[in-house]
Amino acid sequence: MSNLPEMARALLKPEIYPEPTKNVRLMQTQMSFVFITDRYVYKTKKAVNLGYVDYTTLEKRKFFCHKEVELNKRLSPYTYIGVIPITEKDGVYTFDGDGEIVDYAVKMKILPSDRMLDVLLKENGVTDDMMPRVAAKMADFHSKAETGNVINDFGKIELINHNNEENLSQMAPYIGRTLTQREYEKIAYFVRSFTKENTVLLENRVKEGKIRDCHGDLHTAHICFEDGLIIYDCIEFNDRFRYCDVASEVAFLAMDLDHNGRADLARSFVSSYIEKSGDSDIKKLLNFYKCYRACVRGKVACFKLDDPYVPDEHKKEAHYDAESYFDLACSYTNTTPILFITSGLTGCGKSTVAEELSKRLGLVLLSSDVTRKKLANIPQNEHCYNDIDSGIYSAEFSQKTYDKLFAEAEKALKDGDSVIIDASFIKAADRKSAKKLAEDSGVKFFLIECKLDDETARKRLARRMDESSVSDGRWEVYLAQKQKMEPVEGVPPSLHAIVNSSKTNEEHINNILDMIGYI
Repeated sequence: MSNLPEMARALLKPEIYPEPTKNVRLMQTQMSFVFITDRYVYKTKKAVNLGYVDYTTLEKRKFFCHKEVELNKRLSPYTYIGVIPITEKDGVYTFDGDGEIVDYAVKMKILPSDRMLDVLLKENGVTDDMMPRVAAKMADFHSKAETGNVINDFGKIELINHNNEENLSQMAPYIGRTLTQREYEKIAYFVRSFTKENTVLLENRVKEGKIRDCHGDLHTAHICFEDGLIIYDCIEFNDRFRYCDVASEVAFLAMDLDHNGRADLARSFVSSYIEKSGDSDIKKLLNFYKCYRACVRGKVACFKLDDPYVPDEHKKEAHYDAESYFDLACSYTNTTPILFITSGLTGCGKSTVAEELSKRLGLVLLSSDVTRKKLANIPQNEHCYNDIDSGIYSAEFSQKTYDKLFAEAEKALKDGDSVIIDASFIKAADRKSAKKLAEDSGVKFFLIECKLDDETARKRLARRMDESSVSDGRWEVYLAQKQKMEPVEGVPPSLHAIVNSSKTNEEHINNILDMIGYI
């Protein structure tokens, strides 16, 4: 902590806070110091000028602290308490003391980390009612948000084109590092042609009052299911990032849900928002704005790669993030959905590949393990070790599971979404049914066959027995499936990827993306 400014070091002392606290933790962002006490959060702004934000003077930091509280009270009126001056006298720092005012802090209540949407997603804790609740709150917020001539300017074609060209120019230096030339060209062609072909639609959005003073940073880490629903941490430092089409804001959260491998929740959020707002034109704009938002997140991750102050381990994470966001952005440029299916024995890595691919391409992920237990009313992480071919693993129940998977896939494909069905597909008849579903739905079909040597599979399944997992796969199931596995036939090599799960997942994903023409 020795490299911290003097004031920041002082704010790490519990005794200077106005309420008793035993602990003070510090978190930093590029623009802020965040001090977390036992009950409250105090945020100060760093004296930085990053081009799009300027906090270099005391008056500017005071102004933006007050603006942060004012703007965030629109969606979280009881979370933000106010702005408190930080004073200094004879080298001693206090809050609202009688010394010289040297800075300002935004004071807010602590929100429980385990109720944040991004955390709930990781812990499989999102319930069916959550996204409709977010949609209803945002639809109401957007209907009341400020609009007018100045704000409307940000919905004009010229500025939309400027934003897209800015993205492209800032992405270009990273071609060959985090995105391919093919991805770059597909994204560039898509965004440029979309604005040319949809000029009337975009102009009508302005006329209809759809350009609003929005939240500006609506993603899963800024949504908390506490005291009902709290949406916080909007952008205060640059009006340009908040003034946008409400469709762009809806697309931001939908894209983030896609990136978390939950395209199903993205669909729930968007459809609920359209139902509440009556704004059906969002459907026409969704992929365009999703692509834009994914590009923004991708380029921001790229910037960390060249920042000398970012540690190497964080750069590795940023590199993965950038690649995955650009893959996702590219997926939005494809107008024809794809039905992916996995095939292979238990423990061969099907779910790992399916989950990663769903995040990289925004696929609706349908899991046979999850679907089977839902049909049986069994908690997902509760193991059910029936005898082979009995109980929920009987031929009859397995067919019921596949029928449900196909029905859900058909609905998603009709809605224009790409789908991946994560299942063993031991029987050729089930694979043929999936292929026919794709043909009947007018979409592409792609099969991912996962293989693994017996010894590695045995060790992997032994470890799984001790873990909390939705899968009930074990060694005896593997052996039984191996006896019944029917060879994959009748699928052209161009639509059939063979994945040896002893190799890295990154190699396999990139190979699949290359085969389907994404990279």
